[in-house]
Amino acid sequence: QVQLVESGGGLAQAGGSLRLSCAASGRTWRLAVVGWFRQTPGNEKHFVSMITDTGSITNYADSVKGRFTISRDNAKNMVYLQMDALKPEDTAVYYCAGRETYSNGRVYRDVGDYPHWGQGTQVTVSP
Repeated sequence: QVQLVESGGGLAQAGGSLRLSCAASGRTWRLAVVGWFRQTPGNEKHFVSMITDTGSITNYADSVKGRFTISRDNAKNMVYLQMDALKPEDTAVYYCAGRETYSNGRVYRDVGDYPHWGQGTQVTVSP
């Protein structure tokens, strides 16, 4: 089993920054793909960003492109989401998710693409 634990959420003002961390443990070999999703009350999880194991492939939702940056440190089994220029509409619970396989050329943006999930961390952005 792979366990994922998010941290770094909290309260920020609009225009501010937060950095989320996702720590992987358990049967960890390098997760081939790690993604970030977010969810607001009463809504489904929505894709935010993903990164492949070498970091060579990243992908972002249009709503965060240019403001959020995903990265990973494989030596530490960590994945990060740097969130800058935050907006109130970024308020959500943020989840990291992982999968062990990657097919060249694919972008994994669906909840169903990821078998492993963390418990989430709340991000609140005030106007």
